[in-house]
Amino acid sequence: MSNKILLRKGLNIPLKGSATNQIARSISPDILAVKPTDFRGLNPKLLVKEGDPVKAGTPIMADKKSPEILICSPASGTVKEIVRGEKRKLLQILIQTDKQQEYEHSNAPELRKSGTPQEIKANLLSSGLWALIKQRPYGTIADPAKEPKAIFISGFDSAPLAADMDYAMRSEFDNMQVGADILSKLTKGGVHIGLHADTFAGSPMHRLERVKIHVFDGPHPAGNVGIQIHHISPINKGETVWTLDLYTLAAIGRLFNKGLFDLRRVMAVVGPRVKNPAYIETLPGISMKMIADMVDSVAEVRCGEDVGIRFISGNVLTGENVGAEGYTGIFHNTITLITEGSYREMFGWIKPVRGKKFSVSRSYFSWLMPGRKYSLDTNLNGGERAFVVTGAYEKVLPMDILPMYLFKAILAEDIDKMEQLGIYEIIEEDVALCEFVCPSKTDIQDIVTRGISIMIKEMS
Repeated sequence: MSNKILLRKGLNIPLKGSATNQIARSISPDILAVKPTDFRGLNPKLLVKEGDPVKAGTPIMADKKSPEILICSPASGTVKEIVRGEKRKLLQILIQTDKQQEYEHSNAPELRKSGTPQEIKANLLSSGLWALIKQRPYGTIADPAKEPKAIFISGFDSAPLAADMDYAMRSEFDNMQVGADILSKLTKGGVHIGLHADTFAGSPMHRLERVKIHVFDGPHPAGNVGIQIHHISPINKGETVWTLDLYTLAAIGRLFNKGLFDLRRVMAVVGPRVKNPAYIETLPGISMKMIADMVDSVAEVRCGEDVGIRFISGNVLTGENVGAEGYTGIFHNTITLITEGSYREMFGWIKPVRGKKFSVSRSYFSWLMPGRKYSLDTNLNGGERAFVVTGAYEKVLPMDILPMYLFKAILAEDIDKMEQLGIYEIIEEDVALCEFVCPSKTDIQDIVTRGISIMIKEMS
């Protein structure tokens, strides 16, 4: 059974460069990066050194506070380099991969039918897959000592140019079903999966058993799991829920089917600066150099200036700018390439006609052409201004909270107000559209990061 939830607030950004449903190629990377910065709350302790051999599933990091939580290598090979930043902060572990992959083997298949919750948790922890399960509030690694009130998975991604999950996961149904069976043993509140009304009928995920299906209808951020949780079972103080994506669900299924730590996935390479946007089959942590032949490298001139390309691991709203030689994050299913906005436009917004610009506020004529796609760039179109109440955030955030007052409470570090106004229900991705429409050019996601850091520090 499923119930339909209509969301009227939000915004679908009309960005050019969506992927066609075809796999351009399968990439076996020479070098992979594992980034501890992908895991919020992780205090990493290195378990390997440069030159050490590893297999897919070999632990390479552990959490100092919870040593049972392990981060494992996604491929077999040799630890090539350990990259550190300021104050010796661990940034990346680079792995030179083998041509023929070798895996650490687990006894997980023996627990598939009769395993207890404790045995399942122990296997997920030792395999390294536990670190891919997030906990709300705050989006940290799930605490294995707690039982969540429920587990939530979004079955679609509504972000700009996001991968079509029905296509990307088309051959993973059996693994996802096993993953759902395993997770259902870890909570009494059940496993909840959100699907979109437009694709529900054709999605194989509505056939999953032992899960509770919820159908959402509306624009982005309808695909954000935090938005779905808010409308299914809001998080109150003292409550905990777990979240994971479909790639992790399938990886759990593979572990309990074959006993292997296998993170191979189908990712979308999209954006206005991609020649032929399509999908690739690869592992997380690949270098942007591996997609160099898909990049539209023809120089683009805007306002008389040559502008470059921004390489984003993830989507344009929440992804990480990693540069042309950077590496993808473990939680990202999209690589987005857009034009840098490092130019100044003469006369700016006072020009009478700006046909290539998209406007939420109807400042331009884009509202007369609702089906048009735009080659948007990273230009802010102005500088940071006074942080004032405009009502813009409420139009794109389909949650029963007061976002402006929450953000101001975070800036004031008023913990009581933050709790009352909904800090437990959001992470950065849930308010990314607020940042996009913000007339003050304020970095809203950075404010939310600051608020979550304050709350985590208060709890410890």
